[in-house]
Formats: sequence, C-alpha cells, structure tokens
Amino acid sequence: MVASNKAPMALDTITDGVATASLQDLADSSLPIFKVERVQLQFSISSDFVAAQVANNVLILALSTGRILRIDLDSPGDIDDIDLPKRPQEIGLIRCMFLDPSASHLIITTTLGENYYLHTQSRQPKALSRLKGVRIETIAWNPSLPTASTREILIGTSDGNVYEVYIELSNEFYRREEKYFKSVYRIPDGPITGLWVDLLPDRTDRRMVIIATETRLFHFTGRIGRPGQEGSGSIFTKLFETETPTIHEVARDSRPVPSTLSVSPDPPGGFPADGDDCERSYGWLSAQGVLHGKLRTSAASSNLGSNIFSNSVMLPRNKIPQSENASGRRKPTIDPIAGLLLTQWHILCFVDGRIVAIQRLDEKIVYDQVVLGPGDTMLCLLSDQKKNTFWLLTTQEIFEIVANDEDRDVWKIMLAAQKFDQASQYARSPAQKDAVAAASGDFLINKKRYLEAASVYGKSSRSFEQVALTFIDHGEHDALRKYLLTKISTFKKTYVMQRIMIASWLVEIFMSKLNSLDDTITTKAQLIEGTNTAETKDELGGIQKEFQDFVGTYKADLDRKTTYDIISSHGREQELLAYATAIEDSNFVLSYWIQRERWHEALDVFKKQNEPEILYRYSSVLMSHVGTELVDILMRHPDLNPRKIIPALLNYNKGNDIPLAKNQAARYLNYCINQLQSTDPAIHNTLISIYASHPSPSETALMSYLSTQSLNAKPLYDTDFAFRLCIQHSRVQSAVHIYSSMGEYSSAVDLALKHDEVDLASSVADRPSDTDPALRKRLWLAVAKKVINQQGVGSIKTALDFMKRCDLLRIEDLIPFFPDFVVIDDFKEEICAALESYSRSISTLDSEMDASAATAESIKSDIKQLNNRYAIVEPGERCRVCELPLLSRQFFVFPSCQHGFHSDCLGRKVLEGSGLTVRGRIRELQASIARGGRREREARELDALVAQQCILCGDYAIKLIEEPFVSDADDPNEWAL
Repeated sequence: MVASNKAPMALDTITDGVATASLQDLADSSLPIFKVERVQLQFSISSDFVAAQVANNVLILALSTGRILRIDLDSPGDIDDIDLPKRPQEIGLIRCMFLDPSASHLIITTTLGENYYLHTQSRQPKALSRLKGVRIETIAWNPSLPTASTREILIGTSDGNVYEVYIELSNEFYRREEKYFKSVYRIPDGPITGLWVDLLPDRTDRRMVIIATETRLFHFTGRIGRPGQEGSGSIFTKLFETETPTIHEVARDSRPVPSTLSVSPDPPGGFPADGDDCERSYGWLSAQGVLHGKLRTSAASSNLGSNIFSNSVMLPRNKIPQSENASGRRKPTIDPIAGLLLTQWHILCFVDGRIVAIQRLDEKIVYDQVVLGPGDTMLCLLSDQKKNTFWLLTTQEIFEIVANDEDRDVWKIMLAAQKFDQASQYARSPAQKDAVAAASGDFLINKKRYLEAASVYGKSSRSFEQVALTFIDHGEHDALRKYLLTKISTFKKTYVMQRIMIASWLVEIFMSKLNSLDDTITTKAQLIEGTNTAETKDELGGIQKEFQDFVGTYKADLDRKTTYDIISSHGREQELLAYATAIEDSNFVLSYWIQRERWHEALDVFKKQNEPEILYRYSSVLMSHVGTELVDILMRHPDLNPRKIIPALLNYNKGNDIPLAKNQAARYLNYCINQLQSTDPAIHNTLISIYASHPSPSETALMSYLSTQSLNAKPLYDTDFAFRLCIQHSRVQSAVHIYSSMGEYSSAVDLALKHDEVDLASSVADRPSDTDPALRKRLWLAVAKKVINQQGVGSIKTALDFMKRCDLLRIEDLIPFFPDFVVIDDFKEEICAALESYSRSISTLDSEMDASAATAESIKSDIKQLNNRYAIVEPGERCRVCELPLLSRQFFVFPSCQHGFHSDCLGRKVLEGSGLTVRGRIRELQASIARGGRREREARELDALVAQQCILCGDYAIKLIEEPFVSDADDPNEWAL
C-alpha cells in the first residue's frame, strides 16, 4: 500500500442499490434511516486489512504486512505509518487491535501471542513483556478515559481469564510499560467475548462489570479496592472476591457461532443530566440471537443485575429475514449473525453480506441492505463511542454506516406502547405532539383520570367544545378549570377574543368553586368520605391562591368591568380585592382598606404608588391616622407638589396638641424647606401658622425657623401674615424678631416694652450697633425710660446699674427721666463718677494732642533728610531687566537697595504685575503725556506709580513666587542636565 500526499477520502453511497445520493435526499425524512457509504481511499492497497479500530474520529488499520496506519478522519490526508518492532515472521501477523474511546491508547496482539502498547504521543509500539503469550479477546477500558496512562483496565482472554493491568508510557529503557498485571477472575467454560466497566452515579468507589462468553453473561456490582498509591496494586480483586455475579445463560449451539458484547455509544448531544436516557443500552450476541436491554446504573443495589436481565429482551435469530438466492427466493436455512453493533435506538447486524437494522423498542426491521458482493468477507463491525459513527470493514474496503434522523419514529413506538411522556419528548412537529396529546388525553379519560387528562387535552388540538362538554357531562369542574387554564396558555396574544372569553369563564368557575367550599365549611358537611372541614379549609386556601395567581398572570385578558361584575355578583370581597390589586386599581384597593380602617394594609398599597393624584387624594385621611408612616412615604417622593399636601397637613394639625417635636406636619414642611429647598411662600407660611398656633408657650421652634430665614436676603414667608399670626397668638418674641428683620427697630423696641419685655427690648436696642449710633442711643433711652418708670423713686440704684449696660448712656441723659422731686443726694456718687470720668478723658486728649504734635515735627525732619539722599551709579552698571548699560537712557535707582532699571523696562514690569486699576491709570497717564497734556504734573504721578517700590525687593517680587523658573517661551535645552 502506498499512501498519497495527503489526498482526501471520497465517498460513494450505497442506498437501496443506488450508487449516489444528493444532499437534498439526505435531508429528506422520507429517506431510509440508515445508509451505507463506501469510503474510497486515495492510496493503493498492496495487502489485505487484518484488523481495524476506530475511536474519537481516528481510524487504525492493520495490514497483513505488519504495518499499522493511523488516519485522522477529520483530516483524511494525514496518515501516520507505524511499524512493529519486529518482522511478522518473528512475532506473527497482527490478529486484532484494541483502541480506547479517547484514541489515546492502542493495544496490538499478534497470532504468536505477542502484545504491544502504543500511546498517541509515541510512534514506536512497546512490547508488553508481562502479557507475552496472553491471547487477548476483549478489553474494558477505564470509564474515566485517562490520557496519560490507561489506569486500571480489564482484559478478557481466549482461555476464560480476566486480568487487570495498569499501563503507562515510559521513556526509560529498563522500565516496563505495565505497572502491574494480575488475574482477577476466571470463567472455565470458554473465551471471554466481551467486557464492560462503568461507574455508578455518586459512588466513585463502586463499579459495574459485564463479562460475556459464548453462552453466559455475568453482571457484577460492588465496591472496588483502594490502593495507597495509584497503579500500585489491583482495585478489582476485592470486587470479584466479595461479590456474587448475576448470570444469564443460554444453550450452546451445535455449530460455532460468533459471540460479542456491544454497548451503545454516547448520544450526539451528550448524556442528559437525569432520566433513564442517561443509561446506555447493551446487546449480547449468542447462539439464540441478540439479548438487549438497558445498562441501568441509577440503582446501585445487589439485585441490579437481576433487574437488568429481567428487563432485557431476546431478539431471536428467526426474526431476521434470510438472504435471497439467485432466483429471488429465501434460503431455507437460517444465516448466522456474523457481527453486531448498537446505535442509539437500533441494533445493526451483519448477516450473509447484508446490513440489517432493527429498532430496539419494537424489534421491527427498518433497514435491510446487501452491502458485500459474492466472495467478499467481512473483517469487523466498529463503532466510535465518542463520535457516534459506525463502520464496516472487509479485507479490501471500508464502509461507513450513516444514521439519518435515527429517532424519527421513536414517538410512534412510545405512543403505541402508551408511554405518552416519552412519546411527547420525542415528537418533533406540532402535528406529532398534537397526536400524542390527543391519544394521551383519551387514555386518561378512559382511566377516569380527569385532572391529568385536562392538562394533556389543553395542549392538543382536540375540539374545545368536545373536551369542555366531556368534563361538564362527568361533573368534573376541577378538571374543566385545569383544562381552561392550560388552554388559555396555548393561545397566542393575538387571539384576543378567545383569551378574554376563556378568562371570563374561568373567573366564574373560580367563584363557584369558592362559594361551594365556603358553603361546605359553613354547614360542616362531608362532601366525600374521608374529607373533613380542616381539609376543606386547606382546599379553600389553595383555590384562593390559585385564583390570585390566575388574575396576576392573565390580568391583561380580563375585561375590567366584566370581571368586577362577576366577582361582585358572588359577593366575594377578598377575590375582588385580589383582582383589583393584580390590575393595580389603587383607588379601589385604598378605598377598600380605608373604609375598614385597616391603615397598615392601606399604607402597604399607598407606598407602592407613583401617581401623584392618588397620593394627594388619600393623604388627608391617612395623615390623621398614620401620620408618621405617611410622611415617611411622602418624603420618598421628592417630585410631589407640597402645596397640594397642605390641606392634609392643616387638617392633621386642627385640634391636635401633639408636641412640636413629634408633629408630622411640621416634620414634612421642614423636609420641604431644608431638603427640597422649597421657596414656595405657602409652604413657609403654613409652617409659621403651625408653630404660632400651637398651644405650647415655647417659641423655640418658631424662633429657630425665623432665625434661619434671617440669613436670606429676603425672607421666603409673608412678613405681614407672620406678624399678624404672632400678634394673634401672643408670640411677642417672634413678632419682635420679625420687626427687627424688617429693620423696624423702633417698633420692635416699642412692642417689647409694651409687653414689659425689657431684656428683649435691650437686645433689639443693640442691633443697630455702629451703623447708626444715634438710633441705638435713642432706643436705649426708650428702654431706660421704661426701666426708670418701672422702678420708681425707690429703685434709682437699679436704674443706674442698667445704665451701665450701654456705653452710650450718661447720667445726664437719664436725669430728665427722673421725677422732679428726686434730690441729687440719691445719685450723687454717680454724678461725681461721671465728672471724674470727664476729667480723665480731657487729660487723655491733652496727651494725645502732644503726641500728635511731636509726630508732625518728626515727619518734617524726615522729609528734609529725604531730599539729601543719593545713590552712586557706576559707569558699567546695567539694567536689572534688559542687562543693557543703565546710563544709555533714562533710568531709576532705588537708594535703599541700589537696584537700577531703565524707565521703560521698569514701567513694563510694573504693568505686568499690577492690578487692573493701577495698570489702567498708568496707561492713561502715558497717553495723556503723549498727547501733550499737563506733562510735568502727570509725569510726576507716573513716576510715583512706576517707581513706588523696587520690583526685585517689593510686593512685585513676592507675587512672582508662584511663577516657574522655566517658562514655556524658554528653551528647555538651556536647563537640561
């Protein structure tokens, strides 16, 4: 055989004698379930195939010359050519090969008893010395499908022994590939023809083992051993020594017949998470036929094997049609089954050159096709456990058996067996699902299982009237309700009328059921034997919950007026409330709870509202009963118009003597003012009204508010309205504060004195402060007059002490307020103290005048000395700004620091660092001088501004502290390090 240069395989289809088939035919469900495609290999064959294996889309072919070809079916042109270490003359021809499902491990056995191991990462097979002379017939790979090593696997031999071996690829020359090799079980009556090992769910220490011979099938289930280190010892020894197998046995045939064990591959989409379909199927070929069933792993019990075998079915050989002779007649003898494969739903048999496919569920033949011609010999039937593909090999050719929509008829079989759930699961088209639902409903009706039938009928296209009348005729109103609920869920949203009619009918049925249950509870009647009142109450609660769920789900399909009328006609207030809640009819729900004074229930509804009109409408009544909770809700809606809440607040405050600290109306208004920054005068006036009219004598809250408002340029409340309220409710302190905030200090003092509030009047009298000393003195005189009049002649001392509180009042200011009959002896001491104070003041003024005269003389002397100051300018001295010679043009020199500048340089720098006012004045003077104005006077002023201070020593230099040393205009390379 010569391999081509990565040439792809070509496919030639054999289906009912037709050589080719189009893709459209393949997609057509009318095509046969199976077809056989001949694989055209693009390389020449110089020798026969002697063995083959396929796994994970990798095909392994062994040739009679001893060569092994590894072909990746995903890239058919990639062919690896592998040779055994020795020639066939030394080790014999390749007898068979065993490839694990992951295509990672390959074991090769020859006719002379030599066994070799090849790992997918190696190109050189390694001899298995411990297995020398062992004639391997079958291998059970580790179910965990390891790739680095085989881990623990079971090997069945032709002499009836079962061995456990652990093989790991080794690169060391003297190290064996097999870590250990041990005999774990023996069957004395013949070769081992099949082995299978599987895990049990959620039990990592338990295994299920199937062993097949020509006449017997063994099933083991048990716990495996736990070696200290992986690969250090056998794990299956414990299982075989402690567990007794379940055995299924058949009679031995007089002539030799093939025997094999086949297990169904992984489904295309992987195993589901649960259910029976996650369990594999098996088929055992024996002399009697094919025993097939489920390899159940869901029940890890000792009788699992008995259950598997008792539920298995024997497909006898005589059910498979015989081959025809040249004349078209069937042969008189029964052809033996030469090969067996299991697909997901079918049994594939090779019989006398034919591929026969049998549906496992009903054992009907779905495909019977001649594949091989006269003289052709089948080599083997193979299945790819992972990729769900099936292959037939002869000594010269390769065929792929392709499954086309294999489970298309499963629903029919399940339906015929009255397995309606499985039938519905495998039904695909709406027509198929409908047929299953209708048949299932009819079956349940015949069994009088009306509630179950209701759910099924609801998903079918069976006549609505027919089904409804069936339930009505049998008096099954609960089933009718369930049917209608199921039916309405199947209608599309566009079926408006149908959905409305069914929904309305359901409301009527619900009301009738609830009334019936209420009547039963009221009369304590026994509806059926074994039913008591408590059970009826539980049922009532369940129906009420079901109704609530119904209206919540189908509220859009219920006409509001019709539904209200139906429920009201039955007097079902609770259900009326449930419906109104479902459709968010807040007016109805709130009215319902408020009329029953169920305030907390009303609040639960109220807090879910977002419509301002509803909040305004019900705030008045709720404010009077649950003010705190209502205000909490209102404060969560900052978008409300507080003006519309004012009536509720005033109604709450009417006749309410709750302390202001707990007054919820004041709390909400303060929230609007402080948090929402409301400037609405109505809000502020309402708060003043609540504070002023409160029966508490304290004005703390009102004064706190008024004081806060005094910080604004203009108060946000109506001052006239606030003043009238304060006067009406005798809030003198607040009224005085309002007068003061308006600047009416005289009126404020007069009002305070009118109510004998001398201290309050005194605090107001001090407010003009330095802005208007005359007014302040006049106010204090008014207060002093009030004090003197209150104290009378007997308390002149007290009046004089009060005089000391103001620095503007003197004794001569108070004398006119004393009565004429008061003698001077009563305040002689005060007069003497006043005269002494005047004397001290005169002396102080004399000292200040002398000091001023001395200061003036000192200034005159300093001015004379300034005229004699000078500075020496050297010939080479330069301007501190432009670095040019200073004497080249007009300049300034500062004698104190000896810094010199050109006039124009100094002027420019002063302009840059001066403020807008000085800069503008300098420019005005420069422009005026340029126009020929008063040059001498303006020049002096300009010089005074420009040369006011040295720009290196004065304020100008201080301002430059934030300027960077290197500006954007400078060359950065000059400062580079």
